[in-house]
Amino acid sequence: MAIEVIIRRMFEGQEKAKDLIPLLVKLRSRATVQSGYISGETLRCIDHEGEYLVISTWNSVEDWNRWLNSDERQALQNRIDAILDKKTEYRIYEPLVGGIMPGFEVSAQ
Repeated sequence: MAIEVIIRRMFEGQEKAKDLIPLLVKLRSRATVQSGYISGETLRCIDHEGEYLVISTWNSVEDWNRWLNSDERQALQNRIDAILDKKTEYRIYEPLVGGIMPGFEVSAQ
């Protein structure tokens, strides 16, 4: 089952942007050619300046983890985190088909 990965980054100031944006573009372009990558989008928060989200869809957690833990990605991510002076946050989500939670049983009464 496909999964969604939410990546959250916070940064302020245009001085960081000039160093950060080329790395983010490279990271994004390399992700798109990875096995299991389906799609992605980058969002800028309107009411919390400096907050950015990347939402990407992968065929499986294994596909995402393979990319997440690759040497290529780690090298880029380390450079990004050094510029941000913060760790990037990651969350993995699975879709709820029809709003039904996996492993949740409803008892008939």
